[in-house]
Amino acid sequence: MVSASPSDGLPPAWRATVLATLRPEESLLASVELDMSVSLQFGDGLVALTSQRLLASDDSADRASWASWPLQAELHLQRFDHAGIGTLALSDANGRIAHWRYTLARATVVKQLVDAFTAQLASLTSGAARVASPDVLCPMCQTPLTPGQEGCPTCARNLQAPPSTLTLLRLWRFAQPYRWQLLAGFLLMLGGTAATLIPPYLTMPLMDEVLIPYQNGVPINPQKIALYLGGLGLAAIFAWAMSWAKTYILALVSERIGADLRTTTYEHLLKLSLEYFGAKRTGDLMSRIGSESDRICVFLSLHLLDFATDVLMIAMTALVLFSINPWLAVVTLLPLPFIAWMIHLVRNRLRYGFEQIDRVWSEVTSVLADTIPGVRVVKAFAQEKREGQRFREANAHNLMVNDRLNKTWSLFSPTVGLLTELGLLVVWGFGIWQVSKNQITVGVLTAFIAYISRFYGRLDSMSRIVSVTQKAAAGAKRIFDILDHVSSVPEPTHPQHLPAIAGHITVRDVGFRYGSRSVLGGVSLDIRAGEMIGLVGHSGSGKSTLVNLICRFYDVSEGAILIDGVDIRSLPVVEYRRHIGLVLQEPFLFFGTIADNIAYGKPDASRAEIVAAARAAHAHEFILRLPHGYDSLVGERGQALSGGERQRISIARALLIDPKILILDEATSAVDTETELEIQSALDNLIRGRTTIAIAHRLSTLRTADRLVVMDHGRIVEIGPHDELLARQAAYWRLYTAQTKQLDALEGRDDETAADEL
Repeated sequence: MVSASPSDGLPPAWRATVLATLRPEESLLASVELDMSVSLQFGDGLVALTSQRLLASDDSADRASWASWPLQAELHLQRFDHAGIGTLALSDANGRIAHWRYTLARATVVKQLVDAFTAQLASLTSGAARVASPDVLCPMCQTPLTPGQEGCPTCARNLQAPPSTLTLLRLWRFAQPYRWQLLAGFLLMLGGTAATLIPPYLTMPLMDEVLIPYQNGVPINPQKIALYLGGLGLAAIFAWAMSWAKTYILALVSERIGADLRTTTYEHLLKLSLEYFGAKRTGDLMSRIGSESDRICVFLSLHLLDFATDVLMIAMTALVLFSINPWLAVVTLLPLPFIAWMIHLVRNRLRYGFEQIDRVWSEVTSVLADTIPGVRVVKAFAQEKREGQRFREANAHNLMVNDRLNKTWSLFSPTVGLLTELGLLVVWGFGIWQVSKNQITVGVLTAFIAYISRFYGRLDSMSRIVSVTQKAAAGAKRIFDILDHVSSVPEPTHPQHLPAIAGHITVRDVGFRYGSRSVLGGVSLDIRAGEMIGLVGHSGSGKSTLVNLICRFYDVSEGAILIDGVDIRSLPVVEYRRHIGLVLQEPFLFFGTIADNIAYGKPDASRAEIVAAARAAHAHEFILRLPHGYDSLVGERGQALSGGERQRISIARALLIDPKILILDEATSAVDTETELEIQSALDNLIRGRTTIAIAHRLSTLRTADRLVVMDHGRIVEIGPHDELLARQAAYWRLYTAQTKQLDALEGRDDETAADEL
């Protein structure tokens, strides 16, 4: 008799299907309804725990389709979350076997499911010693965990697949568009390899029918000499032509595969959410897209080509050797199993070693990516020696890791060379014995030695390619780590489209967490179309987080944000952000002209539109004073301009796209008082007809705001106009008074002057 307790959390829509799936002796203990698919699109599914199994259905259309896992001692169910997205992972002794996604609105129910799973598994295994308290040790890797820690970071890293040579097979998706060129290259390679096998074969009759008879007094036949030498010459020319054509075609293809790989990786990187970049270093990402893709390109154009040629040469040479003399061929192939065993022995060491080298090298490039753009700060604080030491340490670490791997490689390659030399010695000895027994001729032995030299040469070349192959596999894994990562801000499965918006923003019971740290909770706010809202509060109160959620740089953990009554998660991300103009606290300009930077959000803007936006931002006058006006270069990150000039160009860039929603994140913090007044007078006109959200510590920025929203510790504590909030003498009044006293103390002015400044 199946049963379900009232506390199992089973949604009514799933109850009949789940109960029909249960066995007669089973009871339902806990369940959680998922609200997101594995591909991070909004959808529904269910994970249920019974007294005997874990059940899961990811198909909302076919709820009769279930996957199940019997409860066993080696199973572990864990949960992880980051930036609004949770992961529920089921693992066994070999690693992850299933996982599901959910928003953090389901976090509490998921935790209850995991706790029930742990308790039920412990009872079934009679409290086996391997099951440890999550507050003490991780049940999978025994890593110590701090009290209250959610999930094990070590297991989270280890759940990723280790680097494997098979990763290179995934490059076929980039090679498929060039499959006919690759086929042509393969046929050319086949023809060229066959041509290189002709000369040793012609050596046999040349020795046995011409040279050896001539030593015994038989006259030389000129026709035979011409025939054999002509065959050798034609074979050499044909092999050269085939090799040239093959190398040229495959080099072109590999360059295009490398270019497609770089482009695809970069475009995918741009689609990822901000939380991904928050956990990565710039130097590491640059190394992956640049160095790793170049390494793969070289592997495809040179080493893979050599490897394929070597395999063909060895296979075809072995066939020729067996056709000439099977016993001598068997002796020739004796070292092959030992070399194959050695390659298998060192392959894993090389694979993991090269991936570690890649990670360490990214540390070196990260130091460069940090210090070169920030060289002004380095010099301002006289930290050249410190940064040099940091680079020296990273470089020393890189040297140590390379030295450790070279110990393995330096032993492997000479050993392969020794085995091939010993094999050649054995063939000489066995061949001389067969000649002495009149079982083979001298010509046959000469041809064998020629073939064997090529055979062992190719075998040695193949062993050297092991190193390059593992480097390429490690690089491919690092690139596919980017391509496999899905954004935590997913595109909607069934998107709605709003070609035009009014700008009415509704924030409804919004909560948000960075990992396990709650940043916002229970935030509700209604912003009318065309209204200007000022966000104020102490640092860390949640102002910028709220703006990031409205821009959908992150998704809410709880609640919803609506634009004109439509949940922003149901809108295409790019289409929604086209309606938003954003001016950041720290303006970022790209290397290029001033006109290009202003027109960044609207590349096809005319010069008249660019000038109009610059005038509105009060940037036109200083731009005309530059040597080349709007065609002046701003330098790396705008270093050729002052902070106030960069900020005004940033404002002009936001205004050019004519957004319905304007967000000013400390937009005037980088300008002086005079420049602030110019920008503020422009903003008084520009905010008309736009929904404006302004964040500011300096309250003078918010003089024209219709309402002020005061935030504290992730919650809204006050809302109202400036005068009304002052009259309440609460949170805003304390903030205002503190700034007034600070200005009064710093500048020695009376309260009235300080108030005017505020």
